[in-house]
Amino acid sequence: MDGFSYNDIFATKGIEYLIIVVFMTLLIPFWIVLNRRVKTPRQIRKSPGILTASLLRVPQGIFFSRYHTWTHLEKSGIAKVGLDDLLLHITGEVKFSNLKQSGDKVIKGDLVAQIDQKGKLLKVFAPISGEIMETNSVLNENPELLNEDAYIKGWMYKIKPTSWVADTNSYLLAEDATSWSVQELDRFKDFLVASIGKYLPEPTNVIMQDGGELRDQPLSELPNEVWEDFQQDFLSKKALCVNKNCFRKSE
Repeated sequence: MDGFSYNDIFATKGIEYLIIVVFMTLLIPFWIVLNRRVKTPRQIRKSPGILTASLLRVPQGIFFSRYHTWTHLEKSGIAKVGLDDLLLHITGEVKFSNLKQSGDKVIKGDLVAQIDQKGKLLKVFAPISGEIMETNSVLNENPELLNEDAYIKGWMYKIKPTSWVADTNSYLLAEDATSWSVQELDRFKDFLVASIGKYLPEPTNVIMQDGGELRDQPLSELPNEVWEDFQQDFLSKKALCVNKNCFRKSE
């Protein structure tokens, strides 16, 4: 069979194939390591940062009570209520327990729920009086909505108010609410110094970032005793006395 020749491509291309195999062998581990390095900054961004006034969200059309709940009257005449952004930045991710049901009647100041953070509890009081029309059941399955979107998706109740004007006449709105939130953050820092000094010998490692800045979600790392102090000394009526002047009892 003149004119026909047979070439063993595995013999002639063997070195090239070997180089490709070696290259792929080296490339795959390098790709895995590279992906790990890319993911690290994303994980860092998810960790708590620094709690400053610029981090706080204070919608200008919402009424804020001094117990860190909010309420907003919709066009339908139904009011939404929930927890404010500062409180959630202080506590970290929480779940609700002891929620009221549709049809229940509440009076401003009534206990309407507890927030639970790994067994550490805080009481939540109604900012307005009225009949509960709906409980936000989505929060049971997705409690993270509270921290992600406290004012839109993270509402607690829809309430048909019975004394809206009287209940909200001492609440804070717009620029007043913004200024108050900044003052409350400063008051919280003073509270921490007084409270954790009683329970932790070296508190700065727990609540402070490098440089002395306050960590976001500081209560999440603190013991139950500090939570109890926070309820009594920061959220109670007695704690609302400033420079020997107390806000009205109805607040």
